Amino acid sequence: MKEEHKKWFSPTLGKEFDMLVYGHYGTPVIVFPSTMGRFFESKDFKLIDSVAHLIEEGKVKIYCPDSVDALSWYNKQAHPADRVKNHMWYDTFIEEEIVDAIRSEYGIDKVVVAGASFGAFHAANFAFKHPEKVSHLFCMSGSFDVRSFMDGYYDDNVYFNNPVDYLPNDNNPELWNLKITLGFGEWDICKDATLRLSHILNDKGMSHWLDERKWAEHDWPLWRMMFPHYLSQI
Repeated sequence: MKEEHKKWFSPTLGKEFDMLVYGHYGTPVIVFPSTMGRFFESKDFKLIDSVAHLIEEGKVKIYCPDSVDALSWYNKQAHPADRVKNHMWYDTFIEEEIVDAIRSEYGIDKVVVAGASFGAFHAANFAFKHPEKVSHLFCMSGSFDVRSFMDGYYDDNVYFNNPVDYLPNDNNPELWNLKITLGFGEWDICKDATLRLSHILNDKGMSHWLDERKWAEHDWPLWRMMFPHYLSQI
């Protein structure tokens, strides 16, 4: 299985950035890391191994970017307004330096985004904000409300990066073209958060697959089980 480490200076973020890429061809899939996870997280926890057969067969090409969670949502040294602004720079970076670059290279309109735990938030928030650039959204054990990171602070930037707030009022027609999977375990700490997002989607008439795995907890064994199943649906 081909593995490539990409490292470059991001003009958007003003810092060097790392990303691992797996495969030689196939549908581009961006996998966001979980809470403060690094670009090698999916490799270390064998999420990549779980879909190695799909990568080797040229069905998917996996992109694993780094995160900036330590500078944004989890940055208690910064004012909450600056935390969300740092996330917004990350969103712009993902869109312009990764997604748009992939779309240009492949000559395609849309990519797939996925993530587990806080990575599912990143995937969902990106997909809902840029549905014209995303075909499939795969969320595994996600939580989609970031207000707990804001220490009571709230402004328009928080609103427009908090899916449970802005999604009910968002009428971008591309949203209804998204193919969405929300996966969770029976004993998952993010079960209620996933069900809450599912209710929002139902209220909007946005079809999705709500996938509950029995006798499963919020952890990598569950996500390694889910991920190949989800990618095989592309």
